[in-house]
Amino acid sequence: MTDDFLQAIPHPAARRAGVRLLLWRDDLRHPELPGNKARKLKYNLLQAKAECFAHLLTFGGAYSNHLAAVATAGRLYGFATTGLVRGEAHEPLNPTLARCCADGMALHYLDRTTYRRRAEPAFLANVQQQFGPAYLLPEGGTNVLALKGVGELIAELRQHTDFDAVAVAAGTGGTLAGLVLGLDESGYLARAIGVAALKGADFLREEVDALTLAATGRRLPSYELHTGYHFGGYAKLPPELRAFIRVFQADYGVLLDPIYTGKLLFGVLDLIEKGHFASGSTVVAVHTGGLQAWQSMGELVKE
Repeated sequence: MTDDFLQAIPHPAARRAGVRLLLWRDDLRHPELPGNKARKLKYNLLQAKAECFAHLLTFGGAYSNHLAAVATAGRLYGFATTGLVRGEAHEPLNPTLARCCADGMALHYLDRTTYRRRAEPAFLANVQQQFGPAYLLPEGGTNVLALKGVGELIAELRQHTDFDAVAVAAGTGGTLAGLVLGLDESGYLARAIGVAALKGADFLREEVDALTLAATGRRLPSYELHTGYHFGGYAKLPPELRAFIRVFQADYGVLLDPIYTGKLLFGVLDLIEKGHFASGSTVVAVHTGGLQAWQSMGELVKE
């Protein structure tokens, strides 16, 4: 460990390629609200307070790190919270949704057809009527204010190291877009690397471009999106990925989450092995948290 949050990962693939691989431990930043979800929420919570909202309403799937983070933030900072969950209700609740309830979140379920309307203005107006005045947070917490919070990570990293690329798992594209924004605002000549956690994620390029355009008035080109490391789709955990996570933990003392950061590190190491990064490069991968997902996906390590 080079300091409290930046850890060297001397993987054989990195050593062979002459690449310095580091892991930024955003999962250690807060004992209850770690990772990129806290960064995405930071300025949204301030805005909700400024607009005198006492209620947060948001959307997510049954295993959503975002739902769990909003519920925890509500408890910590004094907001009532409502989660609109994709799919049918199931009893008993999985550990993610049980945690949301324990943190005081009211859960309501939307069938998948209705859930697809979650960004439509008319649907959101109906939601406000049904659940009362609330500060609306989009699925994954991704909006322009979220980008601002994520973008602060670039300045933090630069206090610790120079780097040529910073890599993150991509679900909605918000964390990747935030890193792109942070690089642009600092004028730092590095690239943001996104490793998609879901299948068929080419659409995320349009999402990232739309977010950075909304934030700056420009499309920012300093990123890459890699879509070949989804392992079958969102929340899929085949034996190969589980084994990789188990070995990574044994070798470096770091547990990766099964939905995002496991795929991220697998993808980054594969890219290093394929010569994607020049010898002498420094690549920082960001551990964005999400370890609560293990509670819903079985044992941490399974032989």
